[in-house]
Amino acid sequence: MYVLQYCSLGEAEDSIHTWNDKGIALDELEKYAEAIACFDEVIKLDPENSKAWINKGIALSSLERYEEVVACSDEAIRLDPEYSKTWYNKGIALLRLERYEEAIACFDEAIKLDPEYLLALYAKGNLLRKLGRDEEAEQCLAKARELQQC
Repeated sequence: MYVLQYCSLGEAEDSIHTWNDKGIALDELEKYAEAIACFDEVIKLDPENSKAWINKGIALSSLERYEEVVACSDEAIRLDPEYSKTWYNKGIALLRLERYEEAIACFDEAIKLDPEYLLALYAKGNLLRKLGRDEEAEQCLAKARELQQC
């Protein structure tokens, strides 16, 4: 299989770090399927590796496979519920799936974990505005603008 051959270059192919680094590099090269295969290798070697689940979700998002992004995010959250970026990534996937209330809840969790998380504040504010919840949206967006000026 080409994907696994591509990832198997070098002597340290069993190394979790090597697989992960290759996956990140392939993701940056927009070779998302190959990147996912590398992250799957990390997960096979270490199913409790939350970063591999996060990275796989990011690559899946680039392929617009949002249900799978949610599943990867759920696993990453189970392993490390304190990482705000995972909550944000899940929120974005839910937004794309038009599951708006769930997306807002994820953005809320990201903001709770990191009150200065600008991307989550803007995403939540813009979604609230889209839903016609203008007062809530303005509060959220004002907080983001205030933080951005600091």
